[in-house]
Amino acid sequence: MRHFLSPTSLSPERTREILTMADQLKLNRFGDALKNKSVGMVFFNPSLRTRTSMDIATYELGGHPLTLNIGQGTWSLEHREGIVMDGEYAEHIKDAARVLSRYVDILAVRAFPERKSWGIDRQDPIIEGFAKYATVPVINLEGAMHHPCQGLADMMTIRERIGEPKAQPIAITWAWHPKALPMAVPNSILLEAAKAGMDIRLAHPKGWELDDEIMQTAQNLATAQGGGVRVVHSMKDAVEGAKVVYAKSWGSIQHYRSPDDETRLKMSLRNEWRVTEEQMARTDAGIFMHCLPVRRGVIVDDAVIDSPQSAVYDEAENRLHVQKAILASIVS
Repeated sequence: MRHFLSPTSLSPERTREILTMADQLKLNRFGDALKNKSVGMVFFNPSLRTRTSMDIATYELGGHPLTLNIGQGTWSLEHREGIVMDGEYAEHIKDAARVLSRYVDILAVRAFPERKSWGIDRQDPIIEGFAKYATVPVINLEGAMHHPCQGLADMMTIRERIGEPKAQPIAITWAWHPKALPMAVPNSILLEAAKAGMDIRLAHPKGWELDDEIMQTAQNLATAQGGGVRVVHSMKDAVEGAKVVYAKSWGSIQHYRSPDDETRLKMSLRNEWRVTEEQMARTDAGIFMHCLPVRRGVIVDDAVIDSPQSAVYDEAENRLHVQKAILASIVS
């Protein structure tokens, strides 16, 4: 593995190998795969689970974690090519990536979209910039389009809770949220579920479609693995008989630069697009999943997230184990 930037960085077969390794690392947490090696983590945005789990994963494999908060104790970084740097940014990503590559063995980067231009954001210019200019492997810790570590942790959790995922029904559903959130998490669980050959019901209101390229890739992967992707516009229809209910809010591409219009249009959707006990009762003893952080009473009711059906803390823990498997695979 050179870089780990998206779920499609790994084939379905390689994904299963990584998940098997993560299972083993969950049973035997400590190792020396990163002995005498350093992992540099570059954060442009806040983090709780990602930062903590990557730090501990590096330590438990015998390595040294280094965390940089861009703009807080470091220079702010410019990512645009060919720019005359007479503005607020003091250093360019191409210089930072090349220098950091001299210090560490792996770089891991988190950079959320700026929400100024979908055409630019969907290219993940900061993460792709690090991957372009770094001379060491780069791991995507979440950008505009992908959150591959979360996707792997989700699939590890699904395998633990319901067994072999192939042909099992999963509802990946939009949920109401006061803010327009990135699409990285829904994109990643969609692609991972497709790679596993699951029966995917993708639920969202009209106007909240995911990226066309992501959808086509998911369709192709699912078909190749004996699964399928079906889009519905009702959470009720999606969760019927599902084994997994994965809730996540995301913003509208259609209204990407018009947050006020998006807020106005989705106000009427608040109650319909929330995971409740009634929705979970429609499943086939299904589990509830969410990447966290989650707004209780907004995306999901307390009665669901605090119930035995909830797998959210398993997901959070499994971030640690899949990330160790990724790190170990990169240096092996």
